[in-house]
Amino acid sequence: MKSLQCLWKEAADELAAWCDTCASRDYKTVATRIKNEGVSFLTISLADFGRDFTQALDLGHIADDQFAGFKRRGGLPQFLGGFLQQIFDASSGSLLDDPSIDCIFAVRQLTLMFSKINLDCAPHRIRKAIRGYVECENELFDAKSEWNEDDLLTFSRLASLAYGPLFLRINNRLRDGDVRGKHGPGATADGAVGNNKFTVGKWTWRLEEIFPAAEHIVPSQRAYDLLNRVEFIEPGAEVPVKVTTVPKTLKTPRIIAEEPSYVQFMQQAVLEVMMEEFERDNLLYDLIGFKDQVPNQHLAFLGSLNGDLATLDLKEASDRVSNLLVEQMTGNFPYFSGALQATRSVRAKVPGHGIISLTKFSSMGSALCFPIEAFTFFVVVLMGIQKSLNRPLSLSDIKRLKGRVRIYGDDIIVPVEYVADVISTLEGFNFRVNANKSFWGENFRESCGKDYFRGHDVTVIKLKEDIPTSRANAEGVISSVTTRNLLYEAGMWRTCQWIDEALVRVLGKTKYPIVEPTSPLVGRVSRSFRPSGTMFDPELHHPLVKGWVVKADPPKIPLDGEHALLKWFLKRGEEPFDEKHLERSGRPRAVHLKLRNSRPW
Repeated sequence: MKSLQCLWKEAADELAAWCDTCASRDYKTVATRIKNEGVSFLTISLADFGRDFTQALDLGHIADDQFAGFKRRGGLPQFLGGFLQQIFDASSGSLLDDPSIDCIFAVRQLTLMFSKINLDCAPHRIRKAIRGYVECENELFDAKSEWNEDDLLTFSRLASLAYGPLFLRINNRLRDGDVRGKHGPGATADGAVGNNKFTVGKWTWRLEEIFPAAEHIVPSQRAYDLLNRVEFIEPGAEVPVKVTTVPKTLKTPRIIAEEPSYVQFMQQAVLEVMMEEFERDNLLYDLIGFKDQVPNQHLAFLGSLNGDLATLDLKEASDRVSNLLVEQMTGNFPYFSGALQATRSVRAKVPGHGIISLTKFSSMGSALCFPIEAFTFFVVVLMGIQKSLNRPLSLSDIKRLKGRVRIYGDDIIVPVEYVADVISTLEGFNFRVNANKSFWGENFRESCGKDYFRGHDVTVIKLKEDIPTSRANAEGVISSVTTRNLLYEAGMWRTCQWIDEALVRVLGKTKYPIVEPTSPLVGRVSRSFRPSGTMFDPELHHPLVKGWVVKADPPKIPLDGEHALLKWFLKRGEEPFDEKHLERSGRPRAVHLKLRNSRPW
């Protein structure tokens, strides 16, 4: 924690110099509060300050209920006052006509820098998050009985209008069996990892109705006896998804649900068909995104500049997508709908709560969660726009939304004139708009990791790991170097120098070279980069530099026989397998650093 405090001081002093102010009093406040509150001041209290500040930027003034826990003088908090008085009027708290962009970046950087650091949540916060997962499920179960038939019919009509041609193509491919199973890299509820996932020992009868095991896990006719070793599971005995937590912020963890490997296998298959057909759809490709965040970021930039586009963010987005809505959305396409329902887990094993039935379509962890939630949100957004226009939408109306509406997961962009009706429609279907991360005022927009104030990029560089004190903490080293290089690109060179000095103590002065971003070496980027080295590659004719490279070996999981043949038949792409793919496979359990001579670019 001491290193984080020192890093904050370096950043504050450098940014104060940018802004022609002094941060010494601010540092005293930070030091005192860290002493009294611990690291939670940096990760929670400062982050709350930063969120209030961002909201005040968008509102155009500081509200009375903002900056709780921080003393005020006139209309401004005393903390970071030297920066704030160059942004807001000191007496009224109103946004200045020409606020300092450097000061805006400085306040956001100093308050949000540690908001996503990878530290373990306190046990009571984990329990609260798990309890919230169960309460969300109960809310969703109660809410669906309150939805009226007219709204569901409208939802179905707009879904067919928007997705009819796309869903028909997906439906026909699934009907024709044009689908192949695929394993993902993630953890599974049954504990299968790497090559073990190809030794399929279980299959549900729900899967069997749509995806016969003989067509998906048997590599050849000679291997049909594999089916004799497969346990076919009745619906009531299916393995539930395993609900667990992963780091998100110190305030609350992220909740995911690990799917059984054989269910995930067919989820990935359906996803592949969906994405292949989606990418051929010229209309939807411009309105919904799954791989490219840049269009969302560009629209956020335009919204901050012109004030005509709103950026919305949803809370617990995937956990609030009711399966009833998914059934309504895909009901006219029986093979597609059947595939989604067959690959959907219907129960979850929740720590401290046992096994519960699921009303949601899926939790984060299902391969189909992200696209289905995006498809659902887009239809609800269309309903909100239709409500605002007070007339039925046509296909021409949807086409005219290009460049004005875009969905990327739970990041939603809509025209400001429709935002009230879109929000009310979202909340009518039990979705929750995150007020702290949604903007439709005149000044600020945020989407897909980029933040803009009146067209200026004020995106924060966030530290994901504590500054390492040992090379054994390879993930900490890699994360710190990444953060350092982002700070360098943002012009915070003095702060970079402090991080460099800390990393030199860990990596060695001569083994932390200046490199290009494309180099395999763990090194620092610099505008003074010159290709040089103490050695020369005789074959490739370029200099070599000594430094640390990341090594991450997959676990030893041998595979042979029919199961190895299945893996070969399921291979995608033209790139060959790794020569040891039948010996080692799966996500590495750990990463470490190894000293090597390598190219600096």
